[in-house]
Amino acid sequence: MSDTAAPAMLKGIKVVDLTTVVFGPYCTQILADLGAEVIKVETPGSGDVLRWAAKSAQTPGMSPAFFGFNHGKRSIALDLKQPDDSAVIRQLLAEADVFVANVRGKPLKRLGLDYDAVRAIRPDIIYVHCVGFGQDGPYADLQAYDDVIQAAAGVTSLLPEVDGNSAPRFFPSLIADKVSGLHAAYAAIAALFHRERTGEGQKVEVPMYEAFTSFMLSEHLGGLTFDPPVGPPGYRRQLDPDRQPFPTADGHIVMVAYTYDAWDRIFALLEAPDFLQDPRFEGPQARAAAMPEMYRRMAELTRQFTTEDLIARCHAAQIPAQPVKDIPGVLADPHLNAVGMFQQREHPSEGRYHEMVQPVRFGAMPPVERRAPPLLDQDGPAIRAELARKDN
Repeated sequence: MSDTAAPAMLKGIKVVDLTTVVFGPYCTQILADLGAEVIKVETPGSGDVLRWAAKSAQTPGMSPAFFGFNHGKRSIALDLKQPDDSAVIRQLLAEADVFVANVRGKPLKRLGLDYDAVRAIRPDIIYVHCVGFGQDGPYADLQAYDDVIQAAAGVTSLLPEVDGNSAPRFFPSLIADKVSGLHAAYAAIAALFHRERTGEGQKVEVPMYEAFTSFMLSEHLGGLTFDPPVGPPGYRRQLDPDRQPFPTADGHIVMVAYTYDAWDRIFALLEAPDFLQDPRFEGPQARAAAMPEMYRRMAELTRQFTTEDLIARCHAAQIPAQPVKDIPGVLADPHLNAVGMFQQREHPSEGRYHEMVQPVRFGAMPPVERRAPPLLDQDGPAIRAELARKDN
């Protein structure tokens, strides 16, 4: 970091956040992490549905998942169908730089919050519309959540290829939501940069289906990349049923050979160097074809070593490797704790909790002091008072 630290990257940028669940809130949390002022607009009474996703520590409506996607924000509850509250969001938009919404297009228009209406309030607004499906396609008006998009993008068909269980299954992560949220965050920042150069605001559409399909098919389009196809879809290395964590005497380990000579080093550290002397393993193409067999032999050999021993051998041989951890093990990881990934904080109402820091480090930006995840309408009275003072 420089001797005279610059302000946070997005200091002075005001964001009105009309989003719920994960897709939109992940985007706006990233903007808050970079220094933007984010005002989260929620439905009176219940607020963001993610507030109720799991058991809270003290206050109903403060679930762990809500904590994961909503620090750094202020909360105001507005019934946008009521004239007074509709006027409040318009006041907020009049001084906003960015408006992020994941309400579908037709309901937004009924609320008077479509792009043309918002641009009339603030001509240079960056209007980020987080939608399920691109608005010029036949799915434009359909609802979308992570499960729906995983299914539509072909992701639920991948695990059956790995383990032979024909039942389609989800990845156990809100991966489509989070990937789409990352797209929305960089899109908002790119549009702000464009405005900085030209003075021009714009509408930015971030369709979840297209964003996640692009993300997944970058490798899994496979042989269908070419016309005519040169093979089946899918990235074969990822779908190999033998490419799994390897058992050890006391746990499991992941070790990766990505180069030709790495295979030699792996079998040497497993004390079976002669295995690769067979002619069927000679040359990169032969080893690529024989990879399942090599994985199976590795799984037999790794059982003879403890995890700690194998990790030491791998690191000494410059082989990428890590032990398999559960989530509590990640929280206790010495590297993550050394770099300050997890901060233990005290919430005003919920007590002590773990918070993850922004993982990207900027040499010219000081750490941003984050607001704790807000209670529903926690900042509503203060925001209304601020707007009233500006009117006088």
